Amino acid sequence: MNNQEYIESGLLELYVFGLLDETQTAEISRLSQTEPQIQAEIVSIEKAIINLSESMSPFLSHKNYGKIREALLIKHKVHDIKPKTNIFNFIGWAAAAALLIGIGVQYISLQNKNEQIEQITANNEKINNELIQSKLENQTSQTAVAVLRDTANTVVTLAGQEVSPKSQAKIYWNKQSKTVYVDASKLPTPPKGMEYQVWSLKLDPLTPTSIGMLQKFEENGTKIFKVENATEAQAFGITLEPAGGSATPTLEQLYTLGKA
Repeated sequence: MNNQEYIESGLLELYVFGLLDETQTAEISRLSQTEPQIQAEIVSIEKAIINLSESMSPFLSHKNYGKIREALLIKHKVHDIKPKTNIFNFIGWAAAAALLIGIGVQYISLQNKNEQIEQITANNEKINNELIQSKLENQTSQTAVAVLRDTANTVVTLAGQEVSPKSQAKIYWNKQSKTVYVDASKLPTPPKGMEYQVWSLKLDPLTPTSIGMLQKFEENGTKIFKVENATEAQAFGITLEPAGGSATPTLEQLYTLGKA
């Protein structure tokens, strides 16, 4: 096989994961030392796997928060006592002032505790959201790694076109399970209001069929997207279209193209 056939065969991915036999491993190891194109593709696969395996692990404090009382119950008993002298009037007013000050202090304390409860609740919600996001990212990473490892996949390399020569993408097409994944890690981030659209192509006559949009591109950390099944596809292409997609591909915005 020539270099391009090696790249399109999927053997280099299996080499990186250590799933080839000794003969194949030795052969690709030899080629990686003598063929810059093979070496560059192996490095690209290794970088993609490192990116896929990254996951967020939020820091959680082990400090347990105690229960905070929701209300304070203050009971007062008032007795009608007829003062006998002015000194008793003074003492009564002083006691009343002290009582009011005490109530004010406890009210402020209660307000502070309510604010603390609200802050703790907000922190807990933030932590829960981070945990949920972390689980989703881990699931996405695991799916992406499984796609790369699946030897039943037909790997189609899409080369950059005139509008973006440095762009590249890969199609992982499992004809048994009828699933298609797109590795768009080598496509530039689309401008605001634009999305990548994936097309399966029949070549004679040329018949494009949309099989999906690469939506929320920036939010997808792995840049691995699942699209619709590509029945009887002879080639694949990716164009840049207005958000929501187009009925037919905009050929002036054809970013990548490859024959299946």
